[in-house]
Amino acid sequence: MTDTTTLTTGTLDVPGATLHYEVRGSGPLLLLIPGGAGDAGLYAAMARTLAATRTVASFDPRPLSRSRLHGPLGDQRVDEWSDDARLLIDHLSPDAPASVLGCSSGAITALGLLARHPERIDRLVAHEPPLLTLLEDPAPHLALFADVREVFRARGAGPAMARFSEGLGERPAEAATEAATELPPEIVEMAPRMHANLPVFLEHILCPFSSSEPDVAALRAAAGKLIPAAGRLSRGQTPLYGPAARLAELLDRPLTEFPGGHLGAVEHPQEFAEQLLGLLTAR
Repeated sequence: MTDTTTLTTGTLDVPGATLHYEVRGSGPLLLLIPGGAGDAGLYAAMARTLAATRTVASFDPRPLSRSRLHGPLGDQRVDEWSDDARLLIDHLSPDAPASVLGCSSGAITALGLLARHPERIDRLVAHEPPLLTLLEDPAPHLALFADVREVFRARGAGPAMARFSEGLGERPAEAATEAATELPPEIVEMAPRMHANLPVFLEHILCPFSSSEPDVAALRAAAGKLIPAAGRLSRGQTPLYGPAARLAELLDRPLTEFPGGHLGAVEHPQEFAEQLLGLLTAR
């Protein structure tokens, strides 16, 4: 029997970068694409459950954590990140398509992957992609994200993230701090890397990704493989829940709700993993 706790790591050279990736388990490939300032460790708490029946892979997106750019740092592009994901699928599962989960900006990457390389996808769950251009009135939300970047430039990452939470209407800082003490140890281990990634995320990922235009026509052609998803606790957060709901409407797909909110995969890893496996095996 495969030991699903065994973790192997590797690197993959892609155009313009070297990616760090992690793999557990055996079976059909399930690629987990992290979002925000997170890296492969974002999914570690639920990876062991998933790895009981799947080869579970994740990676540090360029240029975060242990992945490295080959050139200067600039604004990041969805098409490059989606091509990185496709090359990792080709590397780990050359003869079969993969299932994919992407969360937040990782869901934007996942949608780019499905639009550009649908033949490499079996089924794809896009959890709360903050594609603000899909909203009926994107202007105030684009302005919020731009303001977060300006606060970062003027005052640093801490005040910028506080402005972000305030603008999204998230729970008070005291509740967030209390929740942080309950995070799985795998997430606590990732926290210093995530903190170091925040300046890159706030300057070079947040606005370029959230203001990008998804290829709705290409996604419609592959809609049978797509599961738009959002967290139940995100219903009042238009920039997070709204794009997933609008995408489901545009593609005539049901919107699937997962436990928790935007960080449901982190805060409820067992329930999230069980629901994900059920979706991936259902036809």
